[in-house]
Amino acid sequence: MIEIELDGKKVDIAQGSMIMHAAEKAGTYIPHFCYHKKLSIAASCRMCLVDVEKMPKPMPACATPVTQGMVVHTTTVKAVKAQQSVMEFLLINHPLDCPICDQGGECQLQDLAVGYGGTASRYEEEKRVVFHKNVGPLISMEEMSRCIHCTRCVRFGQEIAGVMELGMSHRGEHAEIETFVGQSVDSELSGNMIDICPVGALTSKPFRYSARTWELSRRKSVSPHDSTGANLIVQVKNNKVMRVVPLENEAVNECWIADRDRFSYEALNSAERLTGPMLKQGGEWKSVDWKTALEYVAHGLQSIKSEHGAKSIGALVSPHSTLEELYLAGAVVRGLGSQNIDYRLRHAEFETDQEGVRYLGMSIADLSHLQSVLVVGSNLRKDHPLFAQRIRQAARSGCAVTALNADQVDWAMPLRHRCFAPASDWVQALADIAAAIALKMNVPAPRNGRETAVASAIADSLLSGERKAVLLGNAAAHHGQASQLLALAMWIGSQTGALVGYLTEAANTVGAQWVGALPGSGGLNAGQMLQGALKATILLNNEPQFDSAAGRTAVAALKQCEMLVTLSPFKANLDISDVLLPIAPFTETSGTFVNAEGRLQGFHAVVKPLGEARPAWKVLRALASTLGLPGFDFNSSQDVLQHLQAEQAGPLEWVPASRLSNVCGRDMEGQSSRLEPCVASIYQLDSIVRRSPSLQRTADAKSADTLEVTA
Repeated sequence: MIEIELDGKKVDIAQGSMIMHAAEKAGTYIPHFCYHKKLSIAASCRMCLVDVEKMPKPMPACATPVTQGMVVHTTTVKAVKAQQSVMEFLLINHPLDCPICDQGGECQLQDLAVGYGGTASRYEEEKRVVFHKNVGPLISMEEMSRCIHCTRCVRFGQEIAGVMELGMSHRGEHAEIETFVGQSVDSELSGNMIDICPVGALTSKPFRYSARTWELSRRKSVSPHDSTGANLIVQVKNNKVMRVVPLENEAVNECWIADRDRFSYEALNSAERLTGPMLKQGGEWKSVDWKTALEYVAHGLQSIKSEHGAKSIGALVSPHSTLEELYLAGAVVRGLGSQNIDYRLRHAEFETDQEGVRYLGMSIADLSHLQSVLVVGSNLRKDHPLFAQRIRQAARSGCAVTALNADQVDWAMPLRHRCFAPASDWVQALADIAAAIALKMNVPAPRNGRETAVASAIADSLLSGERKAVLLGNAAAHHGQASQLLALAMWIGSQTGALVGYLTEAANTVGAQWVGALPGSGGLNAGQMLQGALKATILLNNEPQFDSAAGRTAVAALKQCEMLVTLSPFKANLDISDVLLPIAPFTETSGTFVNAEGRLQGFHAVVKPLGEARPAWKVLRALASTLGLPGFDFNSSQDVLQHLQAEQAGPLEWVPASRLSNVCGRDMEGQSSRLEPCVASIYQLDSIVRRSPSLQRTADAKSADTLEVTA
């Protein structure tokens, strides 16, 4: 550690740190634009000039290393005059359009100009004009004359997103930030450029000119999409979600969110929203009140139970639903005497004696510090953008990243080894790696493997280093031989010391397992239910055509049901449903999501439910009451959560460690002959992202040929 003096205070800081880092540790603010704690140092704006004793000129705090005994002043006349001079240069060409700028009220340049800018400009020449650019449906570059060339967006693309989509061309007053050869910005993390832009050069195209920042209420929430559980700030005006930005949580999403977390809110205000209960009568949909709809459903379920037995009733639930909704859906089905409930809609193989809750096997933060990782069956960059970002940082620090996939996909990070094989050969490919490890360690191999150079190189990678992991992606979890892939991964982990885990697909995949959204003894799994084995089906927050492995086949099978009830925020499953019950999306209800690492994250409604929509936990409670089922006396979603935690000593922040396990069970059933896994593309993952107009205009959405894509 090195000791320096900063504005009269002694600060201990690690050798190699910059003055800016020491100032952050001491709680001293130094004005800056180009510096960002997550990006490399550019020292291009010079706003952070400070007075360092024995230095003839002011020095940039972001790029000046600390030395023992250094004395730094940030508020002397010398420092302040230097900062004011830089501000004058920055404002020379900046347009005076603060009243119409979307960044107004949260603009770093605007804030610092108050403290360091002059009351008048000495510059009398014409200001420069930069022609606007169209870079896609998400980011607006209409006012690039505002750009101060801090290059944060350029560095973000290179270092965080892994793709240099923006760069600075030309020099001097002709310099400008642009894409090259007229390309668009297509990164799945591109919206973060809007957040880190310190001026109004990059703004949100969907949000453009729709509200002023001081008109918005800010409320915390959690992303309902992938298993990161990204923390969000949802901004609201007049009971309408207007914008979504990240809430910094270093342990989960750092200060980033994926584009589907940021822009999917458009669907919440779309014409596709279901605003009241509906019944299908004579082939036509009729709006009814809640009492009529619930009594119709209850009567239908009771009649089917009397005629065909309780085993003819089941529920297919989405792992994007909250913990409370999943629990109550299971409780309703089991209260009717059935064990038919399942969240595994895209699976091909179904474990019947699962010993524990499948999860990441480590903390999310640990992904950033891996030294070697083997990822099996995942388009990592698109399936889990924020996990990919962490592994990308590990790769920049020397982590050996290995991919086992069916196709060559660009993860926007250096891969040490690539193993391409059809999905039907993944078990053999893993067996080859296991055999290579067994040979090097002189132990018996778990099954016959072939000697290949790639397998040997991957084995060497996994046998070196201390922090290593084998991660199974969505395609591995949905594979027809998922159990064999897991068993081989667990063997590899036990021999190499690598942690083994699932990246897990949805916001509540871990939570769905924990609350038992799985068939009980004698119950039907999702594959069997989707083949038409039921007379009455409840669909919670999903559309089988898009959310299941059966796809259109499921639609034909479910049409044979005597009653099909859809609980959805949207007008979904119109062709197959008999009843539509409008439920609130994540912004209109309270609840809990459990992310891939097993962390419980609760959230509250940020707006009132639209129309007659109601939180799904309330709908399920009311349905249970109409059916006359006992044990549903819950007044809030928090009551449901506390009921779930009743056996635990107080409130939980994590799924109990005793419940988390990736040990493979013995008994499997399912469509093991179908080895091609069903994996949703990035903007087809759930009903919300499918209905976001801006996301559906992106290059990723357009390149998805079908709704079922193999990794």
